Amino acid sequence: MGETVTLQSADGFRFSAYVAKPAGKPRAALVVVQEIFGVNAHIRSVADRFAKEGYIAIAPALYDRNTPHFEVGYTPDDMGKGFAIVQRLDRAKALADIQAAIDYVKGNGKVGIVGYCFGGAVVINMARTGADLKAVAGFHASLGLNTPAPAAGTIKAKILILNGADDPFVKREQYDTLKKELDAAKANYQVIEYPGAVHAFTNPEATALGEKFKLPLKYDAKADQESKAEAAKMFAATLKN
Repeated sequence: MGETVTLQSADGFRFSAYVAKPAGKPRAALVVVQEIFGVNAHIRSVADRFAKEGYIAIAPALYDRNTPHFEVGYTPDDMGKGFAIVQRLDRAKALADIQAAIDYVKGNGKVGIVGYCFGGAVVINMARTGADLKAVAGFHASLGLNTPAPAAGTIKAKILILNGADDPFVKREQYDTLKKELDAAKANYQVIEYPGAVHAFTNPEATALGEKFKLPLKYDAKADQESKAEAAKMFAATLKN
């Protein structure tokens, strides 16, 4: 179902991406943006799940140009290494790499984008730049906003943010800033918070990772199921061809 391909960004940099294709003609396209652990087995399984639902799904490897020796497909084996890469990530180039992924799949119909944790912040910022997307979903998204506040009418996509209400990595003032700016931009958006859920609640590996790294990460089956249903409903409505 899936394969690794090579893409080229606007600046000529070549990087890898995982592509999962449906059995028949794609109903639309989805770009999947990684968690802090890179395009690992979990993120590839997410792309595979979307392919089973009829979408062509592509997960660009945003770490390829940011590891010390340009290690293609690098997936860090601990949080410290992941945070170190994220801290030196060139945000503008990361968005350009995502744009290359969008360009790769856009011939398959309307395009949506979905991001998880760190990737959730990335896709929200992508929407804020006015990227030509129909739908954006951020799961347990960090809300580090590093793009300018969008002008009214800039945002083309419907934005859906699906977060744990008890996620300690997302501060209430970040929600306030986000909503204020999206309201000013007249964006079509929705924020849903799941009571009792913390960070990474859709990742079945999160509980073990939280225990390993002594961090508030935990899988929540109920929030996982409900949030996936919300995103599926939005994608079905916005990505109709």
